[in-house]
Amino acid sequence: MSENLRLEILNKLNAEGSIGNTSAIFKDVSVESIIGALKSLEIQEKVEYKTLSTEVWSLEAEGQDQLDNGSYEAQIFDAVPAGDQGISIDELKAKFGNKANLGQGKGFKNKWIKKAGNNIVRLVSEIVDQTRADLEVVKNTGTHPNKDVLKDLKRRSLVKSAKLLSYAVSKGQKFSTELTKQSTDLTAEMLQNGQWKSAEFKKFNFDSLGVNPEGGNLHPVMKVREEFRQIFLQMGFEEMATNDFVETAFWNFDTLYVPQQHPARDLQDTFFIKDPAQSKELPGFWQSVKAVHEEGGYGSIGYRYPWSEAEARKLVLRTHTTSVSSHVLNKLGQEPYRPAKYFSIDRVYRNETTDRTHLAEFHQIEGVIVDKNMSLGSLIDFLDQFFRKMGLEKLRFKPAYNPYTEPSMEIFAWHEDFGKWIEIGNSGMFRPEMLRPLGLEEGVQVAGFGLSLERPTMIMYEITDIRNLVGHGVDLGFVKSGPACRLNKGITRESAHAARKPEAA
Repeated sequence: MSENLRLEILNKLNAEGSIGNTSAIFKDVSVESIIGALKSLEIQEKVEYKTLSTEVWSLEAEGQDQLDNGSYEAQIFDAVPAGDQGISIDELKAKFGNKANLGQGKGFKNKWIKKAGNNIVRLVSEIVDQTRADLEVVKNTGTHPNKDVLKDLKRRSLVKSAKLLSYAVSKGQKFSTELTKQSTDLTAEMLQNGQWKSAEFKKFNFDSLGVNPEGGNLHPVMKVREEFRQIFLQMGFEEMATNDFVETAFWNFDTLYVPQQHPARDLQDTFFIKDPAQSKELPGFWQSVKAVHEEGGYGSIGYRYPWSEAEARKLVLRTHTTSVSSHVLNKLGQEPYRPAKYFSIDRVYRNETTDRTHLAEFHQIEGVIVDKNMSLGSLIDFLDQFFRKMGLEKLRFKPAYNPYTEPSMEIFAWHEDFGKWIEIGNSGMFRPEMLRPLGLEEGVQVAGFGLSLERPTMIMYEITDIRNLVGHGVDLGFVKSGPACRLNKGITRESAHAARKPEAA
């Protein structure tokens, strides 16, 4: 096959002078076979060739479905009868399932339909199903004249792209239609019989690259982790040691003023160690923690329940890195007062059902600031500076509840590409019921904030299922080829799309 293909290429060149595009002539021959034959002929200087790359678009299964049956938004519009009554949202969901929400959203955006109470009613009498028309263009031509349309269809998982390689071929300096067998080695036999004098030797390609050795690669999560580390270090934070993955419930919950009846301490939320099930002892200040839980103090009346030492000694996989912060704050409380800033980034564990947005094991980013005369305004000002370094400049804060911070705030950022506010973290001022038993003197305040590491990584690398980022479902090819991220350029879909290009190639 290889020799026949080379002869066919030479004969075609001899007859026509050049080959404009190999894909038009050798339609049933694989690209691998074509390039193999061309390289062999190029070495003999019989041909010269250039690589042609064409992006070809095709329909995903969902795109084919909408081409056959109409776009989801058009199907929803057709299902809504004319008039003021329309159709109930429940009827649409029963008829179309998950398609209902997708179709309604696009229909609202196109101003075809609107919500009237629990019903959907028409705003126009007729529509043009542009999505279906665009899909038909892609189906027939392999592309679309409007690049923005292709981008939108790809975002909706209706189309996909692939690169089609072909070659333009011309005659080389030693062109002929005869194949010559070239020798690759000078042998002792050739030297003895003189055959070397007439033999044609294959040229050595000293510019060719050797085989790349297999080596380790940083996982995308670790690349984003390093970006966050650099932001913290640039802002003067010290990194906390995070190597204690197993904690007592005392450090994980009780020192944080989380009551022993709190739902987070149940089996369905926390992994408890079976053997050994409990620690041998608690730190010396446990009586102070017990007292603030039972009786209160520092302006609080406490939780008014019988605190259990046995419950506090239970061993758990840490559910947050705030337990790490608690250790460090306790150590800081034994020293003369000094302002301090600490951060940690490491794994935590929750007994959660695994799905596309949740894992039982993930990373938490946490920062704490220790100082006097701080206020909630001080924390907001810092968060504004911190998230600006990530490219997020518009922030909002929503009041929230945490057992160990008061006041507490959820942090939201405006995402330009998503066109909406997204929750990016949690924050607050640590309560005195937590700080004073740890040994921090009166007047010392601590502000804390945290966010997950996986969420910004998923946005950066345009990953919609966290199980494709962490776990056995990870594409190792993506791990090897994925570029480094740059948080200061902003968490955008453009940067995410660029990050996914190596995988697509």
